[in-house]
Amino acid sequence: MVSSARILGTLCSAINSDVTRSLIDIVLYLHAQHLQQIEAHAERVYPNECCGLMLGCTVGEDKQILEIWETENAWNDETAIEFNADANLETAERRYTIAPEVMLAAQKTSRDRGWQILGIYHSHPDHPAVPSDVDRAWAWSHYSYLIISVCEGQSIECRSWQLDENHQFQPESIVLRNAGEIEIGDLDTTPQT
Repeated sequence: MVSSARILGTLCSAINSDVTRSLIDIVLYLHAQHLQQIEAHAERVYPNECCGLMLGCTVGEDKQILEIWETENAWNDETAIEFNADANLETAERRYTIAPEVMLAAQKTSRDRGWQILGIYHSHPDHPAVPSDVDRAWAWSHYSYLIISVCEGQSIECRSWQLDENHQFQPESIVLRNAGEIEIGDLDTTPQT
């Protein structure tokens, strides 16, 4: 399992722009059991990439993950064609996609609870927890992208990323919480009139 020290120790040491400074200040709050759930999912589907959704709420720029939605990696020959990828090279071991109907169901559930989809997690089998060029090309702004590196079936590193104004990934801080700790989602964020 990935230790919280390993997660928090992966922040970039060089901060080169104001955009990076503002993004690196964004915090992704994650319960320890959510991280364990994501790690177990990644290890279970190895050597394929796992994927799933992170639902929750925001206060300011910070994000509190309240629920993890494990999804099936829907990547197949048809999706490879849709994404103009080589079906022989781009397999579920190297790519992921989430079925549109799953995204819609997650959006509805989130909306019904007063939450939103805050991001997507996926694994990188036998590769670092760093976004690929394809991850960047397909990413949506404002989403967090949590990547788990799985080597030989074991989760070894977890990092979170978000696109900046120049469509480049910047690291996000991850703060692990234990059950029972106050969450930013517990705060009253109703606009005062």
